[in-house]
Formats: sequence, structure tokens, C-alpha cells
Amino acid sequence: MWVLRVFLAIALAFGISACGSKFKTYTGPEVTRVEVHKTDRRMYLLHHAEVLEAYDISLGFQPRGHKKFKGDGKTPEGAYFITHRNPRSSYHLSLGISYPNRSDRAYASSKGKSPGGDIFIHGFTGTKGNRGDWTAGCIAVRNHEMEDIYAMVRPGTPIVILP
Repeated sequence: MWVLRVFLAIALAFGISACGSKFKTYTGPEVTRVEVHKTDRRMYLLHHAEVLEAYDISLGFQPRGHKKFKGDGKTPEGAYFITHRNPRSSYHLSLGISYPNRSDRAYASSKGKSPGGDIFIHGFTGTKGNRGDWTAGCIAVRNHEMEDIYAMVRPGTPIVILP
């Protein structure tokens, strides 16, 4: 009888922990491109020309223009790709963006500055939410949205960030 109780207690513990998991699964169409429209504060996950999902976003605290230097508060503009997934992000979950690319580094170097780095799509913590632009140059969405994005988007996926 005690073996049955132990088994049920373990099964219940695993069941409860699975309910709160931030790691979802996705079995729909492949996300072939991510598009970010900075002016509209919208991000789209696409399967070729079909929009699979759309999200309201927050950007860097100085969102106009292309990121050029570390600390400028701008979100990059241009064609990049998703580099990796970070399950231990300080901002719930995150997906790395390949900024800076070769031309970003060359430009910053020509001015004697660093281009910065560590640009991500990530969730948010605290009260910031998607009200205004507050990141250091990243793209932020609500945590529950980031869970879906994290499940859908794979490393290597192109991301185009438009003005």
C-alpha cells in the first residue's frame, strides 16, 4: 500500500510541475522568417508569406534609427538571424539575434567604438510590460508570448528588423 502512495505522490508532483512549465511544444508550420516593424511596434512570425502569429513589442529606449554603438539604446535594423535559445534568460526566455554583423562591427570600429551586442527577443519581468520602449536594444514581449515564440522559432531562422 505504501508503494502505491509513493507512486501517486511522485506522479502528482510531476503532473503539477508540468502544468507550470515555460517550455511549450509546437507542431505547426515552420517559422521561416521573423519580421519586426519598429514603427508599428509589431513582430510577425511567418511561414513563407503566411503570418502565423503577431505580437505587440517594446524596443530599445531610443528606438529611432539603427543601432550603431554599445549603450545607444537603439534596436538594430537590417537582416540578421536567430543564433541560439536561452532557457536561463534574466527575462524569462530569450532568442539571440546575430547583431552585430560584419558591417556593424566595421562601422563601430571606424568610429573607435564598440557596436555592442547581446541583442535578444525576450520576455519581461516586473511592471515594464509592453508599455513604452525600455530595453537596451532588445525586442520584448510578454512572458506567455515569449513561451510560444521560444517553442516556434529555431536557431538559424532569418529575422528582418525594419524601421
